[in-house]
Amino acid sequence: MKSDFFKYQAQTTPHPLAMEISHANGSYIYDTNNNAYLDFVAGVSASPLGHNHPRVINAIKEQLDKYLHVMVYGEYIQKPAVELTKLLANNLPFPLEKTYLTNSGTEAIEGALKLAKRATGRSEIIAAKNAYHGCTMGSMSVMGFEERKQAYRPLLPDVRFITFNDESGLHHITRKTACVILETIQGGAGFIEPTNNYLEKVRAQCDTVGALLILDEIQPGIGRTGKLFGFEHYNCIPDILVTGKGLGGGMPIGAFTASTELMDLLQDHPKLGHITTFGGHPLIAASALATLSEILESDLMQQAVEKEQLIRELLVHPLISEIRGKGLMLALIMESEEITNMVILTGQEHGLILFWLLFEPNAIRITPPLTISNEEIIKGCSIILNILNSIQ
Repeated sequence: MKSDFFKYQAQTTPHPLAMEISHANGSYIYDTNNNAYLDFVAGVSASPLGHNHPRVINAIKEQLDKYLHVMVYGEYIQKPAVELTKLLANNLPFPLEKTYLTNSGTEAIEGALKLAKRATGRSEIIAAKNAYHGCTMGSMSVMGFEERKQAYRPLLPDVRFITFNDESGLHHITRKTACVILETIQGGAGFIEPTNNYLEKVRAQCDTVGALLILDEIQPGIGRTGKLFGFEHYNCIPDILVTGKGLGGGMPIGAFTASTELMDLLQDHPKLGHITTFGGHPLIAASALATLSEILESDLMQQAVEKEQLIRELLVHPLISEIRGKGLMLALIMESEEITNMVILTGQEHGLILFWLLFEPNAIRITPPLTISNEEIIKGCSIILNILNSIQ
């Protein structure tokens, strides 16, 4: 299987981890030798209820017996998608009330950017340096990391970059600006939170000049920070909210949400302003509905706050410079890139799954399932500390 993996399946890096998976359950992933690995990554925040959660699996099985794909998005009334979008609306502040379901976060970003241009009649987009919003051409255009995109130019024109948390750049948001797109918490840059009411100030500047604010909640959303969406911590409601990853409960999904007034612009002039074949797929919508319902009906969001505190109390070591992030969206910032690589790779050898961040070479991702137990957290943190002690 390993040789076929390298021969037939396209790779994203020269050295993938190449663990051969047998099955997964709860907070553990198992390889084909039946070795158990404690999962501190959750599929890069995409499995908030862990692996094989019974409510999610049952929802998928129930829908599987009814129907799969029947029509392109937006034509037929399909109960899972309707109930999912209604549940989102009922748990979002006004005017975020209508949701367009897509296949992935990057597709949702594309739709959000198109909607902003359609609504304002403007072309300029303001994004943040070291931002990551996906890898399709439009999403890559608002990626603030030239090294990753220079090979694919030309990209979208009229994209300008400001520095996250730097208020001196807000004057670049003008009456030429269609939208500002920001991650509520910068992910690839190292889990950087907004400070000094930064998002409020961006919101105010957008209001002044008539630009729309898009907040990318693909990573911090769906309960990971201790609230359903990260923006709820920062007193800032976006015009367009983008989510994905964790919403699907392990299935591929994306979504962008806006006011009815904004979203209805995609219906006409031109018609079919944004279309997708598989967006709102009933199997995926059923999984997402079960996932979102479980998070809303349980105390997992409160647990995320308590588990963050536990991790911060446990992971104290001279080689850890700081711990960034909020809830169970945390990044260990190590003394060097070499230490980061050693901890991640050695962690897998000791049965612990850790991972990198895109643009911060000293960071170790800790984004376990929200359902992870305190005992499992203690176990995983002990492995990390033992590795660090062996380095000293």
